[in-house]
Amino acid sequence: MIEDTETIDEFLDRHTGDVEEAVRKAAAAEVMPRFRRLAAHEVDQKAGPHDLVTDADRLAEQYLTEVLGTLLPGSVVVGEEAVHANPASYEALKGDNPVWIVDPVDGTRQFVHGDSGFCMLVALARRGVLLASWTYAPAREQLATAIRGRGAFLDGERLHSGVPDPGRDLQVATSHPDYTTEEQKRSLLGLWTDGVAPRPCGSAGLEYLAVARGESDAVAFNWEAAWDHAAGLLLVEEAGGAHLTLTGEPFSIQGGNTLPFTAARDAATARRVRGLLVGEARRDG
Repeated sequence: MIEDTETIDEFLDRHTGDVEEAVRKAAAAEVMPRFRRLAAHEVDQKAGPHDLVTDADRLAEQYLTEVLGTLLPGSVVVGEEAVHANPASYEALKGDNPVWIVDPVDGTRQFVHGDSGFCMLVALARRGVLLASWTYAPAREQLATAIRGRGAFLDGERLHSGVPDPGRDLQVATSHPDYTTEEQKRSLLGLWTDGVAPRPCGSAGLEYLAVARGESDAVAFNWEAAWDHAAGLLLVEEAGGAHLTLTGEPFSIQGGNTLPFTAARDAATARRVRGLLVGEARRDG
């Protein structure tokens, strides 16, 4: 079992490529053979008509759970589909063991509809600290990686999120209305103001990648599921960005955040978006 952060660093030195290979193999074996070929019996609903799960989600997560657990003895896996089956397994994020956080298909609705805008997300964390992440968009043949303190990369090229162009409206991806309650929608209304151009998000993982690349200025979300955010948050951080919750604290993958929160391509933009969200919260309160 891993005993300290230095040993985890050594693990990442030796096995980062093995994790990448596992993600690519899961995509090749379970995801891409079903892309644009899904049969009706391979798609199910979870909480409702917009909350879909497919055989690709389930089987890719099973594959990654087996391989990642073997790569790092003593680690545990918190995967979206496993937590759906056993919500108590989410508590592993608060334990001492290294945790693999897995979203086997982020953007399942896009995947089901034959849209290339989906990805696979894997992050490694311990005691709430994000250590490494992998964001793989197999239909677009893009792989983004990040290791804490070592930078963020897309297909081997370093990412720099930069700063928004002066005078241009901030491009902000927000929680999609199909997945939010009326109260959650109201919490984001502060972004509907001069100087901001909000739009509904697609795959959260790809929205984070857009921020890390400087193609989008920020995201603003009001749900906490770690598998949606962990990989992207580290990617944005290592590209030069920042994230803040409503209280001004960074987002915690262990939960207990005051929502909504933002992740942005630089600290000043994160503060600006948070200020708009705080102002709306005060008016609503």
